[in-house]
Amino acid sequence: MARALDKGFWRDQSGAVAATYALALIPLVAILGLAFDYARVVGMDSELQAAADQAALAGATQLTRNAGSMELAVAAIQGGLVSNSTLLSNDGAGGTVAITDAGVQVVFYNSRADAENGTNPILSTETGRFAEAGFVQVTVDLRTAEYAFTPIVGAISGSINASAVAGIGSALCRIPPLMICNPDEDPNVTNPDFDAAARVGFGLLAKPGGGSQWTPGNYGYLDLGTNGAVGVRQALGWDGPGGECLSQSGVDTEEPATVDTQTGNIASGPQAINTRFDIYESQGCVNGGTCSPALNSRKDMMRAVDAVPSTGNSCSLHNTGWQEPPTGQRYYPTDATVDYVAPIASMGHPRDKCHAVRDGDPGNCRTSAFGDGNWDRAAYFATHYPVGFNPGVIPKAGAQLTRHEVYTWEETNQNTALLDTPAGATGSQLTTRNRPVCGPQAYGWNAASAPLDRRRMTVAVINCNQHDVRGNSQDVPVRRWVDVFLVQPSVDRGPGNAYTRKDEIYVEIIGETDISRSGAPVGPTIRRDVPYLVR
Repeated sequence: MARALDKGFWRDQSGAVAATYALALIPLVAILGLAFDYARVVGMDSELQAAADQAALAGATQLTRNAGSMELAVAAIQGGLVSNSTLLSNDGAGGTVAITDAGVQVVFYNSRADAENGTNPILSTETGRFAEAGFVQVTVDLRTAEYAFTPIVGAISGSINASAVAGIGSALCRIPPLMICNPDEDPNVTNPDFDAAARVGFGLLAKPGGGSQWTPGNYGYLDLGTNGAVGVRQALGWDGPGGECLSQSGVDTEEPATVDTQTGNIASGPQAINTRFDIYESQGCVNGGTCSPALNSRKDMMRAVDAVPSTGNSCSLHNTGWQEPPTGQRYYPTDATVDYVAPIASMGHPRDKCHAVRDGDPGNCRTSAFGDGNWDRAAYFATHYPVGFNPGVIPKAGAQLTRHEVYTWEETNQNTALLDTPAGATGSQLTTRNRPVCGPQAYGWNAASAPLDRRRMTVAVINCNQHDVRGNSQDVPVRRWVDVFLVQPSVDRGPGNAYTRKDEIYVEIIGETDISRSGAPVGPTIRRDVPYLVR
């Protein structure tokens, strides 16, 4: 009997599950503890990273690259961190995320490449380097989570911190959609530069590019994203250019803007620009926009005194509108090595002498995009100013005066410098009109509200050969933004267009564009949009 009971005991399997659970309890608790504590650490990491992200974004909003911007960025970072809390740390340091040493935990970078790689940091104490500080990195304090269950398996706590880098997103606005293939581009040089400072006052003869034949000095157009060719004409002529702003990843000279070029050759582009000279062809100001002329719209064109701007072709290049001076009284030089002495009925700000002559004339440089800055100052002043007039009233030696300096002086002294000639002309007699006569009556212009300096434009200089520009090209880097002065309207001049063609654009180099100037009255405007995270 006892033997049978012993055998039954050893064969009895009731209660085996309880024993199994008892043996598995410890690893089950460990796994559950690890899951709970891992979730705590992951959650704390998310909290700290969110705080770092928000702090970096807050700091980036202050990075204008102006004096005091670094101090403002640090203050914004510290102020923003006060409102960020961590609920999952239990190290007794409180619920607020902080940086205890801003000098170490906040650093700045000049370029996005440096920010991404963590190279060449600028300490927050180096406040004199504000012009270089375009990106900011924030590292928050180390925080600790005391584990609740994990100590059972030997671990005690976990520590985590977080870091984020941010910059300010920007856009270049009020940019005319005009580009010029770098006249200095050498196909044997990698990424050739354009030195605008060395060319100040030089004339630039820009001829249209197209197809696969884009050469140094050709001009073309930028695609601003709206309305195609119509949008380009609007942006070239309208007071408030149409089209979209060009997005930038920060005001950073090491990260050039990229642009898209416009498909095809827009033949009426120069005529849209001519509205700035008070010349309005039928396709000049399109879609009901306002195309104000420059206050100083002096040009080598004349117009009948009694022409009515709102009728016929009296505001266009036409025999009843704007036209060249009478034969024998035009500025048609035939030798660039001497000053012009023939009578001139009306003379605009002329081309460099080597560009003003015809192909084959002595001293011509018409095969080159650049002139030499030597324009016929003597003929210009003799035409428009009394004998003995001293151009030295402009604070610069007469022989060095640029056309843009003369132009701006004339605007400042408009009541004496912009008088129409000949004085006392009547009836259908041709006369110069140095101040607008068409714009005010037909196109909504008035001196009080007209945009300043309409004959100053910003153009993109692009290495067309390097980037294989062929009309519609995407994401082309801009080598330089350059301010130019529109010297004369685009007009066919001379028999057989021997002197100029209406598809040529002639400008004078003013200098490299300062794209850091926010809200400037002329040139491009930087619109600062929203900060963005780099890493």
